[in-house]
This record gives sequence, structure tokens and C-alpha cells, in this order.
Amino acid sequence: MSNTQHLKPLTCDICIIGAGSGGLSVAAAAQQMGANVILCEGNKMGGDCLNSGCVPSKALIEASRSMAHIMKAQQFGIDRQTVIDFKAIHQHIHRVIETIAPHDSIERFESLGVKVISAYAHFINCKTIQAGEHLIHAKYIVIATGSRARILPISGLSQIDYLTNETIFDLSEKPEHLVIVGGGPIGCEIAQSYALLGTKVTLLEASTEILGAADRDCKTVVIKAFNDLKINVITEVKIDSFSQDSDGLKYIHYQHDNHHLKLTASHVLIATGRTPNIEKLHLDQANINHTVRGITVDARLRTNHKHIYAIGDIASPLQFTHMASYHAGIVIQNILFKLPAKVDYSSFPWVVYTTPEIAHTGLAIQEAQQQNFQILTLSFKDNDRAQASLATDGMIKVAVSHKGQILGVSIVGENAGELISPWTLAIKNNLRIKHMASLITPYPTLSEPEFGIKILDLKGFYGVKISNSYGNFSRST
Repeated sequence: MSNTQHLKPLTCDICIIGAGSGGLSVAAAAQQMGANVILCEGNKMGGDCLNSGCVPSKALIEASRSMAHIMKAQQFGIDRQTVIDFKAIHQHIHRVIETIAPHDSIERFESLGVKVISAYAHFINCKTIQAGEHLIHAKYIVIATGSRARILPISGLSQIDYLTNETIFDLSEKPEHLVIVGGGPIGCEIAQSYALLGTKVTLLEASTEILGAADRDCKTVVIKAFNDLKINVITEVKIDSFSQDSDGLKYIHYQHDNHHLKLTASHVLIATGRTPNIEKLHLDQANINHTVRGITVDARLRTNHKHIYAIGDIASPLQFTHMASYHAGIVIQNILFKLPAKVDYSSFPWVVYTTPEIAHTGLAIQEAQQQNFQILTLSFKDNDRAQASLATDGMIKVAVSHKGQILGVSIVGENAGELISPWTLAIKNNLRIKHMASLITPYPTLSEPEFGIKILDLKGFYGVKISNSYGNFSRST
């Protein structure tokens, strides 16, 4: 400890490392409940979500969806004429970030009573943290340092000017040809957004399919939308190398179908997953168990040291902002209320913000099929609001137990991310399909129960008696 003698000592109830969504949620809640909180952040407040993730990507996506609506306008009898101003789109993205930033700012959290230290923190030992000129002793420690873009060690990549989610939102001019490496949610969302805005897009994916774990039928709907935009999706690709010429053109040398091929691109985006931000933490000095995937935690999000917790991307099987917020609630219950709260991912929802969106909650549809559960399928074509909106490309798939319990739901279509919430609530509370069918909602909406009643009529389901404009249906086991 001799090299830390010059540091200023601080003590607190909870020290939080990382001011992203999870860390900020813990800090705000703990401070307002009377805890003495120190928050350490060496980069930007708000973390990846605010500065280079959810917020800028959704601002870009909404801009591109305006173009999607314009492209559909002629079907409504409206003449479509438009000019795309990339500088204005860039300004829109950063204006949204600037509008939200004060909510995550140092000033706001200091006004709540949180001591914010603008420095990277690392462990001296399992009870002591150094952050800048401070030596912090905390009763509890919460690690919430998030993740960053994973950069694969491909030959020549470090010699080209490639983009990641941290830099692509700084573009103020339209890329002529954007090549995206990685066909997961991030790669697909950005691919479609730029294609809608007039950029030529090629999407390279190493596996046999894009969009990862999403239901295959749902993927088919999105892939059709990609094809309509002439996005060139190439799967089962092995990239050999990258290079760049003096004019800034990038070259991607790759293998596909036993052929050696080359792509020329004005811009390259690397979207090959995420890697946890653990290098600066000096975890070994605190003997904290971890792997290349992140920090090892139990169901209460505790590390092998029961006073040290890890939340969000560094401790999660799924990397979403709302997962970090959910984790924050689990930690608050454990630390402040002394409740043995545990994580439960059985009804966890997620959304891919393509156009149309894909949303899912609960048991995977494919897994439900393998367990011989019944799968109910509803087409958006059977919904009156979808017909009026010309938004009939979509479906809802519901996995149901033999007793009618809702186990998992996948939705593809307009507003899928909004439609998934009642199904998440249903799974969380062990509801059956008859409870969803009895829900009263306004007509015409995408969420109206008549949408599901047609399935009940077709499938003949579990003691449900329903009366509506389609007639009286009575079904029993």
C-alpha cells in the first residue's frame, strides 16, 4: 500500500464503477434511499447507451423510417418526393443525445448527493478501490463498466479506417458503399437504416443466418424487407484480410462458396459482437472470478466476494440497456433491503429495431417446438388496423403449454417492440391464452384481442368462451 499513501481516503456505503444505465440506476436509487454513494466514471456519463448505442441508433432508425413511410406513401395515394440531408440527420442524432444527456450528467447526480469521480477506477484489493487521486473504502462495490465493440484479429483491419458503433454516428455525409461485418441486431439495424437513406449496403455474416437467435419465420419477414431494399446479404463468409488505398477506399478479401472474392467499400463497419470492459479494473488484485465473457456472478449478481456485485453487460447472458436497469433493481433489493432477490430471465423481452421490428419474450419458439408445445400463429393480415396502415407484413407466434399457459412469444411487424409488453406481463404472471383473449382494447389497434380470437377459433383452445363480431365460439379440452 506504500504507493497509495499520497491518495485521498474516502469511505462510503456503495461505490459504483461505471456510469452507464446500470450504474446510474443504482446510484440514483441508493442515494435517494439514504445511502452514501460514490460513482466513478473515466469516460462519458451515460455510457454506451446514451453516447454510442441505443439513443443515437434509434435516432438514426427513426430518420430512416421516415423514408420507409415516404416510400409507401404512393400506396396511400400520396405523391412522394424527398431530399435526404445527411448533415441534418447527423444534427438530429446529436441533438437527441444532447437533450437526454442532462438526465445522466455529473451535475444531476451531484445534485442528488452522489459524489462523482471523473476517473477510471480499479481494485487495489477486494475492499479498496483507487479512482484518480482517491482511495475508496466501500461497504459494497457494484461493477457496471459495460462493454464495447469486439474487434476480431483479422489481417489488415488495424490498418484501415473502420467504423464501430462508437464512430458511425459521427458521419455527416452519406457513405457510397457501406460494408458491414456482422449480421447480428446491431449490424442489421444499421444496414437497413443506411439502405433506406440511399446507401449501397453489403452485409457479411460468418454463420448461416443473420439476426442470431430470432425466430426463423420472423427473420424471413425482415429478410424480405432487406431484399426489397437490395441489401446484399452474404452468409457463411470467411474474411481473409482488409486493405485501404491512398484514396481511402477499403478492400475486403473474403471466401464464399469456395471462391476467393473481393469487395470495394467507401466505409466498413465492424459489428461482430461485444466484449466486456474489464481490463482497467485489475480484477486479479481483488481475486474476482472472471472469464473473457465477463465477471462471474451468482443469481443475486454477487461475485465470489459477497460484498461485490457486477451488473449489466459484464455479467449478463443478454446485453441490453433494460437488462442493466433490471440488474440494478436486483442489487438495490439485496444491498439496501436485505432481500435475497435473484435474477429471473424467463420473461425477459428483447427487440431488434429493424423495419419491421422483431420482438421476443419468454421461451424461444424453436425450443418450444422441440418440447412439443403448441405454437399459435397470427398473421398481421388478419388485423384491421394493419390493413388500414398497409402494415400487413408480420406475425405473432405464441408458444402455449398443454394447459394453455403462455410460455414464449415472438412478434415481427410494425410496433412489435410495443406489442411485446403485454405478453411479457402474461408470461411473468403465468397467465393463459384465455386471459389475453378476454382483454378489452380499443378498436382498431394492432393489440386488439380479436387478433388472437381468430387463432382460438382455428385451433380450438382450452375452455375459452368468447363473443365478438365474428360470432360465438366455445372451445373445451
